[in-house]
Amino acid sequence: MPRVFTPVDISKEEKEVRKDYFDRHTPVVICGNHAREGEKFKVKVRLGTEYTHPDDPDHYIKYVQLWNRETFLAEAHFAPGSMGNKSEHVEVDFYIVPGPVGMNLSAMSVCTKHGLWQSESKEVTVRKN
Repeated sequence: MPRVFTPVDISKEEKEVRKDYFDRHTPVVICGNHAREGEKFKVKVRLGTEYTHPDDPDHYIKYVQLWNRETFLAEAHFAPGSMGNKSEHVEVDFYIVPGPVGMNLSAMSVCTKHGLWQSESKEVTVRKN
């Protein structure tokens, strides 16, 4: 099983020293706190808040996944050069339709050079129509 990097695994001191490395690889789930059952709900996954990620032939983000607890929801794949062969914030908009139960969303991404990275979880309550 591959090693999964998460923000909570890293000490505060190490995060500060290697801030750019962790920022450019760690996915962030961006969405509202509430969704409506049966209605399309937008979830953005973005890598990095400050630092961009390279888009080189041998160093790029290969894919981004969206999960609800242990349930796989969606995935977007990227080829080298998808970001114009320049450093960019990789981001993907996923649209999901929630069921009646609240969600605990998280994202995973793979860098071809630095492995598998997981976001912090984002709780979303689901309201009935």
